[in-house]
Amino acid sequence: MSEHQHDDNCGCGEDHEHEEHVFVVTDDDGQEREMVMVYTFESENNVYAVLLDRNDPEADGVIFRIEEEGEESFLVGIEDDAEWDRVTAIYEEIARTENGQE
Repeated sequence: MSEHQHDDNCGCGEDHEHEEHVFVVTDDDGQEREMVMVYTFESENNVYAVLLDRNDPEADGVIFRIEEEGEESFLVGIEDDAEWDRVTAIYEEIARTENGQE
């Protein structure tokens, strides 16, 4: 029996193009939340990811820096105030542009 290989034309009914990238993130209160990566962008040679709470998509998104070690990628919290201000300003501009609020 061969293993099913998912791709755009496999016909299995799954929406492969919109597959969610889900991460379990522990918040400041120690609560685990399932977060979905909804957007990535670059700034000053770093890549950032915007994640939304899978169970509360209306809540504000959270921005993490993506760091790579070899073949592995990690989400890292942004602790530097200047970096945080810079990336939130970039994301807010992107959100305004995508929502047609220029």
